Amino acid sequence: MVIIIAMTQFLGLFLSRIRQPRVIAEVIGGILLGPTVMGRIPGFKQSIFPDASIPGLTLTSTIGLVLFLFLVGLEIDTKIIKRNLVSASVISVAGLLVPLGLGAALGVGVYREFIDPSVNYGYFLLFTAVAIGITAFPVLCRILTELKLLDTTVGVVTLAAGVGNDVVGWILLALTVALVNASSGLTALYVLLACVGYVIFLLYPGRWGYLWLAKWTGSLEQGSPTAGMMTLTLMIVFASAFFTDIIGVHAIFGGFLAGLIIPHENGYAISLVEKLEDLVSIVLLPIYFTLSGLKTNLGLMDTGKTWGYTIIICLVAFFSKFVSCYAAATATGFNWRESGAIGSLMSCKGLVELIVLNIGLQANILDTRTFSMFVVHAIILTFMTTPLTLLFYPAKYRSRSGADHDHHVAEGGAGPRPPSDDDIKTRFALVLDKIEQLPAAMTISQLLQTSKDLSSQVTLTDGTSEKSSEKAAQEPAASSRISINALRLIELTNRTSAVLKSKVAESLIYNDPVVSVFRTFGYLNRLLVSAALSVVSYDEFTSAITKHVMESESQMVILPWSRGTTIVEDDAGHAGALNPFDGVFHKTTTYDQTNSVVYSEFIRNVFSTSPTHVALFVDRGLSAPHTGAGHQHFFLPFFGGPDDRLALGFLVQLCRNPSVQATVVRIHKIDDLSRESTHEKDRGPTSPVSVSLHHTIAAADTVYGHNTTQTRLQSNTADNLTWERYASPSTDRDPETASALSRMTFSTATSSKPLHTMVDMVTNQVTRSTPARNVIVVAGRSRRMAVESHKAELQQLVAEAGASIGSSVAKTVGDAGAALVASNTAASLLILQAATAS
Repeated sequence: MVIIIAMTQFLGLFLSRIRQPRVIAEVIGGILLGPTVMGRIPGFKQSIFPDASIPGLTLTSTIGLVLFLFLVGLEIDTKIIKRNLVSASVISVAGLLVPLGLGAALGVGVYREFIDPSVNYGYFLLFTAVAIGITAFPVLCRILTELKLLDTTVGVVTLAAGVGNDVVGWILLALTVALVNASSGLTALYVLLACVGYVIFLLYPGRWGYLWLAKWTGSLEQGSPTAGMMTLTLMIVFASAFFTDIIGVHAIFGGFLAGLIIPHENGYAISLVEKLEDLVSIVLLPIYFTLSGLKTNLGLMDTGKTWGYTIIICLVAFFSKFVSCYAAATATGFNWRESGAIGSLMSCKGLVELIVLNIGLQANILDTRTFSMFVVHAIILTFMTTPLTLLFYPAKYRSRSGADHDHHVAEGGAGPRPPSDDDIKTRFALVLDKIEQLPAAMTISQLLQTSKDLSSQVTLTDGTSEKSSEKAAQEPAASSRISINALRLIELTNRTSAVLKSKVAESLIYNDPVVSVFRTFGYLNRLLVSAALSVVSYDEFTSAITKHVMESESQMVILPWSRGTTIVEDDAGHAGALNPFDGVFHKTTTYDQTNSVVYSEFIRNVFSTSPTHVALFVDRGLSAPHTGAGHQHFFLPFFGGPDDRLALGFLVQLCRNPSVQATVVRIHKIDDLSRESTHEKDRGPTSPVSVSLHHTIAAADTVYGHNTTQTRLQSNTADNLTWERYASPSTDRDPETASALSRMTFSTATSSKPLHTMVDMVTNQVTRSTPARNVIVVAGRSRRMAVESHKAELQQLVAEAGASIGSSVAKTVGDAGAALVASNTAASLLILQAATAS
């Protein structure tokens, strides 16, 4: 089992990069472990797969196959067929009749050349017809999901046609097996009648009874099966498999039928799948395909005639499906690109085809040579599906299915609008990909509220509002209200549960726990909250965020980052909050080190690709409540540059919240330590404003342009104007801005070690704060300042702190943020980056 799993995972690493489904790796892995390759090593089969081990592996793989077919049955949703009944029916019928007829015709030639005359001629023709005509529905689901086609008209219609094709194919296969296993025509009739009766029993009274029990135990209400319901479900699966096996069909049909009775309401099916899928897909199924590989011997395909027939099988199987489905799709109104994609997708074979072939081999319909020929055809056709679909139907030609998207579902949106540093930002895109991010998301969302927001109407989560008549005339305009467009990201993996989530994203947005909690928080705190949900692969998270920002017309992206408020103790017994960066530089920690490193790379990608301003809130679980008489204190070290200017303007907006106070210090680096002092005269640092994107091996990074006299002058002028705008007394301000500035303290400082000075100031702020630990440091990311670099001082500070911090932290939060992280300053961070020109 170790060798089987290792081989499958190893091949999957490479094949997934060329967007091939997992079944390809499993099948090729089985062939490599079989007599075709490794079986030729002397003693390999006797040592690794001795004959005595095969019955045990066979039983284990059969159990895994039954459970897998149960999961396949779970994936089938008849509602999909009803939504696109006409198109799906036409394509499904055309995709069955033509391939079945040509498959039977192909069987005539194959039978005469390769099959022993003792095999029933009619049964063999029926079997080859099924083998050519069937579509691999599970693999089709995964390909549609990976290519993001589930929310397109092509994807929905293909899925619906695939369901019909798959069900009819299984019925025909059951008929074939029943005929082969029956000793007489009367016995075959008995088998078929028993099978039909069992299907009717299971799908009607059986389904009703299961649904009643799921409701009675509370499993359906909570969206997760109890231990009792899980036990009952597995008993039904194996009892159903046992029944269909003993009547002469096959055990896998019983597992498939059991999957059809499971309700999909309230995420119940998804939760049930999550409890089974990893064991089935990682351990049990690869055993089945390895056994298939042991039966596959490509060495027997040693003649030109054999390979000629293999090529003919491939051509007939592909073109019979492709041409018929292409014509049917064209006839129902699809253009040539959409029709080509449908034809390519419907010709997919994959996993189901291998199951069909193994049944044929087990029933002695196929011999080892013809089995190997059909296996090769299944691999080739499955391999072709993804590239052909992309060739016919690239992303720029795709059209959505209706107004609501299944794959990326949002409650609202509009076109893009370029951000401005001077604007009061009212529309924020908040990214939520983990439930652990909720505390940070709630903290920063509440701090965004102004005094007007706190006294305005309560907006319900369904878009309606309730307000008193006295407040109606006094409330601010809707355009001035803070609105938060939350984007819930769910990672799309090869798991069946992820595919199911992608298919039901339209309803998932309403009962997803993360979205529900944040919606409730928004309602209780009088925030305008809308939500969107995307099920995409982790590599596409950043593109999903960019799309969401453009659609929601957001002025700033907020990335919350926290690992909860867990309090940990160090070696000396001192308690402290868990730092999200622990996994980056504490190499000996017992906590998950990959979390920080991987998430840090994701954040840098967002910084590099976002079309608008970005704010990263690193919540270390240290912020005290700021309700009532309590105050949240912000500290901003102003070094200069576009990011720091954005940070200062945004801090002024945050101070419109009456519970927020702030200290702003403009720090100027000097060479002579004796000149260090604190004064009111501005010595203005300089920094360029041009920005370019630099892609490192680890992740994308932001780098400011080279220092020139022009950029230095431009940045110095912009810094001075921004500073004077807020730090100098003025009567020409609106009441809200004047109130915000009254809660802010401005000062300037000079230092030969500005990062050390900043750390000392923050430490003093934390020490003086009441209650303790309610300081948030606001800083510009300023990855590389052209006038003065802090890189050397940061390295010195890290060495003094004794932290083995790598370049990852500085690349993520900038030099100022990295200095605070390395010194383990008890403050949370709010890191801002101004929108780049790109």
